[in-house]
Amino acid sequence: MRLNEITYTNAQPVDGYGPGFFRIGGHVCEGAVLTGPTGTMAWGGYTDAEALLALSEHVDVLFIGTGKELDHIPSDLRKALEEGGLGVDIMNSPAACRTYNVLLSEGRRVALALLPV
Repeated sequence: MRLNEITYTNAQPVDGYGPGFFRIGGHVCEGAVLTGPTGTMAWGGYTDAEALLALSEHVDVLFIGTGKELDHIPSDLRKALEEGGLGVDIMNSPAACRTYNVLLSEGRRVALALLPV
């Protein structure tokens, strides 16, 4: 078996998560978080569409983690993101973290918005 070291460029992988926090690129982030090629920052949740739309030039797909359980995002948020040309995939936060890491390791243009578990 051949093992290759993964290079993530400017985006950082999700190293772990727990109640109320995520560890991204070795740093602990509490609460809702947004990460991708432009860096990692606190995210205001579903009412913070502007932060998500700012990613449309940098990514093809945005994963939104809805917390511990899969839930729908507000329809006006989904509509704004799709009109902004941003592909959106909704899943629970643990699944969103795993999917983001896999696609990030493949060099895909992805970002991740997470609500805590």
